[in-house]
Order: sequence, then C-alpha cells, then structure tokens
Amino acid sequence: MLELLWSPPWRARPLASLFASGRTRRGEEVARLHRYAKYCGQGIWELPQESMASPTAKIFVLADTHNRLPEKVSAMAAEADEIWHLGDVCAERILDELRALGPPVTLVRGNCDSQMEWPLVVDLERGGLKFRLQHIPPERPPENIDVVLHGHTHVPRNERLRGVLFLNPGCVTRPNQGAAASVAWLELHGGKLNWRPVGIR
Repeated sequence: MLELLWSPPWRARPLASLFASGRTRRGEEVARLHRYAKYCGQGIWELPQESMASPTAKIFVLADTHNRLPEKVSAMAAEADEIWHLGDVCAERILDELRALGPPVTLVRGNCDSQMEWPLVVDLERGGLKFRLQHIPPERPPENIDVVLHGHTHVPRNERLRGVLFLNPGCVTRPNQGAAASVAWLELHGGKLNWRPVGIR
C-alpha cells in the first residue's frame, strides 16, 4: 500500500494554449501555474506540489475515449475531486464536456490525438510520491518515478516493475484482449492509495 498525501490539483496544459483558448475560469489558478510551472522539454510539464493536505481524495482516471463519453462515465466523473485523462481523447468536444463537469482536468496527448499543444507527459508530485501520466507506456520503468499511469493498450493494468507501479484504467471504447470497457478510481484515504477499476457496461 502506497503512502500518499493529497495536494490540490493543477491543470496540465501548455500555458500558451490555456490563454489562447480563453478557458480562464480559474484565473487565479492559471496565473499561479504561469508563475510556477516548469517546462522540462519534450512535452513534459512538471507541476508544483501544494503543502495543504486533506484526508480524502477521489481522482477519476480514464483513457481512450475515442470520441465517446457515455453518460454513465460523465456521471461518475462529476463526483471526483480531479479528473485525469490518459490520452486518445480524439474530438476536443470530449475534453470540453469533461471540463464542464466541474472537477479540474489533467490530460496527456495520445497517438490518436491531433492537438499538438497537449502535453505528451505530465509529472505530478503528491506528498513526496511522484506520478507520471502518459498515453503509451514506457518500455522500461522510468527513474525517479513512483507510479506510471498510462492508456493505449485498452487493457486494465496493475503491475509493479522494478519498484515502479504501472496502472492502466482500461478504455472507455474498443476494449482489447477480452477486457470490458472500464475506467478507474484512484482513491486516497488518510494518505493511502487505493486503485479501483470500474466496468462501465
């Protein structure tokens, strides 16, 4: 069981895209991101950690929507503290629908996404534990990362390799290798992480 402290989410989009899109409803948050976020090159954004912690958090994780966002998925996502999309959003209207639900959205670009301004990789740090979000899983466990969350394979995953935890929520559409369509909850209770896949059919 991983020990993890929750800190408030940050939206992970290239800064120029944030301002160009006009989506500045969270103006203060965007201004702070502009001030503190670090671009590490090759599409990787390193987002700051906040010191404030709360005892419970629910992060809704999904991947490979491929132009579809079923009502059941939207209803679940609306109950989250934060939404992480692991790529292959495809139609940008899907992202707009997710943002309209309320919780902050963090996403990475998949191989089927044409929006080149979306980041390929996002690194997040929560309570000293380092997360990496990317669509296509790395060939080997990355250094200085505790948890990798990815999509692409359309198959759920919960596997530890060389000390790095690899998690895949499965896919919303086009399930592979006999797997059902699924999403997942990343739940943090009192600093402990619980990964819970959920079928959506």
